[in-house]
Amino acid sequence: MFEELVEAHAESLIQVAYSYVKNKQMAEDIVQDVLIKAFEKQSQFRGDSSYKTYLYKMTINRSYDYLRSWSYRNHLLTNKFSNLFGVQKSVDDFVVLEDERAVIGNEVLKLAPKYREVIILFYFKELKVEEIANILDCSMNTVKTRLSRARNMLKERLGGKLDE
Repeated sequence: MFEELVEAHAESLIQVAYSYVKNKQMAEDIVQDVLIKAFEKQSQFRGDSSYKTYLYKMTINRSYDYLRSWSYRNHLLTNKFSNLFGVQKSVDDFVVLEDERAVIGNEVLKLAPKYREVIILFYFKELKVEEIANILDCSMNTVKTRLSRARNMLKERLGGKLDE
């Protein structure tokens, strides 16, 4: 049962976590925690939404917890000092993308979290507006507004090269 849960959801959850924490190892750790917790507490799942939506919400919440944590702030300071002294980051910390996707992906990652998350969930995870609203605990109109604003920001940054 646990193996099925991991096989079905791990990769997409890692991508969601990475979009927040921007560190592959930490994203994997977050997803591992989420999947273990989901498996242990599966009897508490009420079924108000799909299980996939439930897992996405848990992953986003756990990512936010990490971003608020002392260890994240310590990691940021360490990286800033490392960059000052010319220490290169590990290749594993970066997602390798094709040229065009890399440019778009980098611009998406530069968006504020509230815009980044709707773009990633809508375009990369192919979730419906209603599902995104459930995950983010906001109205469908809020999701639509954030999508529209995020698209406009990306069009501006990419010089209008982004196709809808």
